[in-house]
Amino acid sequence: MRALLTTVAVIAVVLILLGLLIKAVKWLLILGLIALIAAVVMGIIEARRVSRKL
Repeated sequence: MRALLTTVAVIAVVLILLGLLIKAVKWLLILGLIALIAAVVMGIIEARRVSRKL
């Protein structure tokens, strides 16, 4: 009985940690996409500024 409870507890902890990891990865992907969009917009603005000087 004790081994069964220990096994169930270990499985529960692993599932909780996996859930937290998946949420963290989702937020990192969202932040990465926001940073990518910001970099593209700033690149376009810089290109327009350079092309107007020429």
